[in-house]
Amino acid sequence: MDDQMVQETRHGALTIVSIACNPFLTNSYVVYSDGEAVIVDASPVTPGEVDAMASCIEDRELEVVRALLTHAHIDHILGCDALSERLGVTWEIHPADLPLFDRAPDQAAMFGIPVRTDSRPLATLDESESVVVGKSILHVRHTPGHSPGSVSFVDEKNAVALVGDVLFRGSIGRTDLWQGSMPVLLSSIERVLMPLANDVAVFSGHGPATTIGVERRSNPFLQSVERENESR
Repeated sequence: MDDQMVQETRHGALTIVSIACNPFLTNSYVVYSDGEAVIVDASPVTPGEVDAMASCIEDRELEVVRALLTHAHIDHILGCDALSERLGVTWEIHPADLPLFDRAPDQAAMFGIPVRTDSRPLATLDESESVVVGKSILHVRHTPGHSPGSVSFVDEKNAVALVGDVLFRGSIGRTDLWQGSMPVLLSSIERVLMPLANDVAVFSGHGPATTIGVERRSNPFLQSVERENESR
């Protein structure tokens, strides 16, 4: 696997390893601290991609304590079965996206790609939960709009937010898919992400990382939100 597709950065007590996989170049993350790790999203699907994820965990001697899905669009769940078999993990998802997960074959058919979905998530996430990784805590925040059950994982202490397809560098998630909504998405960003400090690093489902400050200043999709706030 191309080393350029695997990137590692340190943010306070957390280390984030990003692995871009599958035909959609979807980011999966290994988030670790003090020997414990969580996986965020299941994009690895080819043997090489699965090996890269497994090697990342094994080489660092990490214990995977949870496996989380930001949402259930096909590019984020393609590797659920392969990673479950390789790493022995059980996936967790917001209950509002379970119907979307169950329609994975229909989603895959739209793009002409095969998918296995034996590893249906057996646990659900809600906004009252905290995900403990070593001595760090990721807070589960419901951020619908891109999908009804999209969630973000936020650690303000270590200045990190893993947001799936809610927010990108210079853009936001698409809202023309099943139960997507532009007003709901913008409301989620305003409610959950914009109150965060400018230095919070944003790790998205596609593309490079950014920060809240950069997006607040330059993301064209957020300018209307900022102008509306200023006019209140």
